[in-house]
Amino acid sequence: MLPLSQILERETLLVSRFVALLTDEQNALSTAKPESLPAIHAEKSALIEQLNALEAQRNSLISGNPALPEKERMAAWLAQHPSEAKIAAQWTALMASALSAKRLNELNAKLVAIHLERTTQALAILTRRAEENTFYGSNGQTSQYTGSRIVDSA
Repeated sequence: MLPLSQILERETLLVSRFVALLTDEQNALSTAKPESLPAIHAEKSALIEQLNALEAQRNSLISGNPALPEKERMAAWLAQHPSEAKIAAQWTALMASALSAKRLNELNAKLVAIHLERTTQALAILTRRAEENTFYGSNGQTSQYTGSRIVDSA
């Protein structure tokens, strides 16, 4: 198993890469060019797996009460090891990067929701227009109103 300092260093690098991917994702969503999204998603998934493995290693090294949230366990570990200034600085940097990732991810989720809403609205308009322009109803019979004054008055 890696020492705690190396684990935190690797986690910080991976979270930084994750932030870069989220920025790429945001650009793809903002410019409505979704063709790059599958590759971004695949790389994000791989990074998440690596981050989860490193987190498990880190948690096994700091031990503590597993019922406590991760931040509290790390704070307790740092309080027990006041001479580990480098690890404290690495933890602070990791938490700052993670916060950036969280904010970007939330923003990207909002962009996805906006695109989904617009797509839903466009589909509703198109299906409504298709229904309005149909001369036959869903039962296969001609509709009462065709939209043409000449045909409808005959």
